[in-house]
Order: sequence, then structure tokens, then C-alpha cells
Amino acid sequence: MNFLSFLSYEKPYIVLYLISFLISAAIFFTDINGSLAWGTFLYAFALSSIVLIGFLLYRYQQNLRVIRQLEGEGYDSLSLEGEFAKTHIDELKREHIREMNRIQDRQKDHYDFIVSWFHEIKTPIAVLRLLQQTDMDAGSLREEITKIENYVDQALYYAKLDSFNQDYDIQKCDIIKILKDIVKSHSKTFISKNIRIHIQADMLEVQSDPKWLRFIVNQLLTNSLKYTESGGEITISISETPQEKQLLIRDNGIGISQKDLPRVFNRGFTGETGRLYSKSTGMGLYLAQQLSNKLGHYISCTSNVREYTLFIVRFPLDSDPFLIMQKTHDE
Repeated sequence: MNFLSFLSYEKPYIVLYLISFLISAAIFFTDINGSLAWGTFLYAFALSSIVLIGFLLYRYQQNLRVIRQLEGEGYDSLSLEGEFAKTHIDELKREHIREMNRIQDRQKDHYDFIVSWFHEIKTPIAVLRLLQQTDMDAGSLREEITKIENYVDQALYYAKLDSFNQDYDIQKCDIIKILKDIVKSHSKTFISKNIRIHIQADMLEVQSDPKWLRFIVNQLLTNSLKYTESGGEITISISETPQEKQLLIRDNGIGISQKDLPRVFNRGFTGETGRLYSKSTGMGLYLAQQLSNKLGHYISCTSNVREYTLFIVRFPLDSDPFLIMQKTHDE
């Protein structure tokens, strides 16, 4: 910044000086009792001009010093607007750091998910290779392919989670019909593990996106199948209140410990159950809850170890998924 450009920012001081001098001059010339002493007048003008120039040079040096200190953390602002700008910039820096931390956390979560996903998908692929070397059973083949499809769906829906509002179609869905289709696709697993399925409802219509809703329910049912031991049972029922409709999925599997229960929907969380009984990405329930929230639904879970696990998909009646999607899109 040169001195001339600096003067353009100091116009208020210069104008104030000129106005004050003109007022003083007007008073001097209109004093009928005074004599026009031009020497004294010019001397006063010169002194005041020297004071103004000194003041401007001092301000110029101050501004240069502040500009040189801008790269550092500590500097003194020279005006009220400068103090406001400094506060605003500091807040922007803090928000930038927070956003960078969030991005790094998402990148780490993404990396952890991809690594875990690769480990998960290698298992059914290895089984397929083994089946290829033996007498291939069509049912076993379908089961392993279904597992691969589920893992691929998880990766796909995880990738599309942030752009969810660009791909949805809210309509009336019969969730029991969707559920029966999902059960049919897992029939081999039900038979091989001798798990009984009880569907205690014929129909439950809700407002949702059928594709995303199918994925949500499939994640919950897959979770129940994975952690229900041979000879167990899974019960599907519905409930309606003045406030909401509910889909209940209950199994008598190994259950979830009370300390893990509050975190079952956290991203990447596997808990004691996932570590002891099965290799898990910890993403299925997380994705189910996130997608449910985006659709205006939500999932709750209760459980006792070695007794039961109950997932409830709740569909609030006063929640309009379309309006929620529109609000999310606007934000």
C-alpha cells in the first residue's frame, strides 16, 4: 500500500480538518473588530497543516505495521470496523479448522469403511471359489451372491448418502409387502440356520421411498439373521398410535449389551457382538438410521443380552417426508 492509496482511506480526517479550518477562517474574517493579519492567518494554516501531515504519517506507519503483522496471530486493529473484521476473520478461521476436522473425520471413516468392506466381501468370494472346486450347490451359491449384493448395496448407499435429496420418490408403500420380498430373498439363510419367521400383519401403508425403505428394512432383517443363532425365531409385527405407525422386528438372538445399546447406530460401531460373533463393518445400522431420518422416519432399539433384540421403525403421522426433503434441499 502506497501513501496516495492510503490517503484515499483517510478522507474523513482530511475533510474534518478542512471544515474545521474553514469555520475558523470564517470566524476570523467576520470579526469586524479584528484586523486582517494575513501573516498570522497563514502561520496558523501552516502549523495546522504540519500537524495534519504528521498525523497522517503516523497513521500510515501504523497501518503498515498492522499489515505486516496480519500474517501473525496478534495485532491491534486501528478502527471499530477493523476490530469487527478481525473478530469475523478469527471466527472464520475457527470454523475453517472445525470444517477441516470434520472432513478429516469423514475421510478416516470412509477409509475405515472401505478397508472393512474389502475384508467383508472377500469372505463370500472365497466361498464361491471353494464351491467352484466342489459340487456346486445352487442354494449356497445364491446365498453367497446375496451377501455380495448386500455389501455392494452398503457401499453404494454410503456413497450416495450426501446426495440423497437428488434421488428419492415419496409414495405410498406397503411395508409388509416389501418385507415379504426381503424375507423371500433370504429364504436360504432362514432354512440353513433353521430360523422361524413370524409375520403378524397383512399390510401397513406408509409414505416413503420404496427403494430406500427396502434397503433400510433389509439392513435390520440382515442384522437379526446374522445374530440369531440356529433354531431361533424372528417376529414381525406392526403397531399404530395416534402419533405414528410402527414396524417391529424382534429376534431372540444374542442381544446387545446395555453399554453398547446407545451407540448401535453410530458410524463404524460394531460393539462386543460384532467383535465376538462376526466380522462387521458397523455401517448397516448407521446407514439405516441415516436414511430413515432423511425420509422423516427413525429407528429405535431395545435389547437384553441372550434374550432379544427389538428394532422399531417409526413413521410419525405428522411428518411429511416431501417437506423434509424440500427443506434439506433448500439448506
